[in-house]
Amino acid sequence: MKPKILVVDDEPDALEILGFKLKEAGYQPIFAKDGARAIASARDERPALIVLDLMLPEVDGLEVCKILRRDPTTAMIPILMLTARAAEMDRVLGLELGADDYVTKPFSPRELVLRIKKQLARVKASEEPVAVLRYGELEIDVPRHAVTVGGAVVDLTATEFKLLEILARRRGRVQTRERLLQDVWGYENPIDSRTVDTHMRRLREKIGAAADYLETIRGVGYRFRAGE
Repeated sequence: MKPKILVVDDEPDALEILGFKLKEAGYQPIFAKDGARAIASARDERPALIVLDLMLPEVDGLEVCKILRRDPTTAMIPILMLTARAAEMDRVLGLELGADDYVTKPFSPRELVLRIKKQLARVKASEEPVAVLRYGELEIDVPRHAVTVGGAVVDLTATEFKLLEILARRRGRVQTRERLLQDVWGYENPIDSRTVDTHMRRLREKIGAAADYLETIRGVGYRFRAGE
């Protein structure tokens, strides 16, 4: 089955061009012309990736991004934003709210498809089982449940280890507090996101210099920094 790519834009020409290029690249494009439809399509279709224009009628792209990242059913879907070249603040806000990448308008359809391929490859790589995860001086030995920073052993609780492992495996992808409560603690109906914040604070303290890998995404959750 071809991966579905949800394209959200209110410009018919953009939808037509992107639809053609995505089909050419082996994807199945689906479309939404406003924010409300984008949210509904993301929940119903569960696309592999969302191309999201920020300038939308009804619900703008930033709000769409925020809503999708707060919903456990859509929180894991990579989001690639389309922004105006001059709207630097929108790009910053979009990334803080959980977008994975951005392309400025006017854009090259070829570049956009390459960005999509890169994001999907990153998702696939993060889902493949790896025994030992290494990022700079941080090493996570999954079978041994051992973590070292610069060769020094870090004593983590089982919960702290699982939290760090999940974030590292999903490197570059925003994890909402609700999603982490489900995947780390097994809470089906998350009720207190402060649990995540408390454990993140302790985890950062314990791994010291490697804490720079753990980013706080304001109002949403956390992300393991993509760069090594």
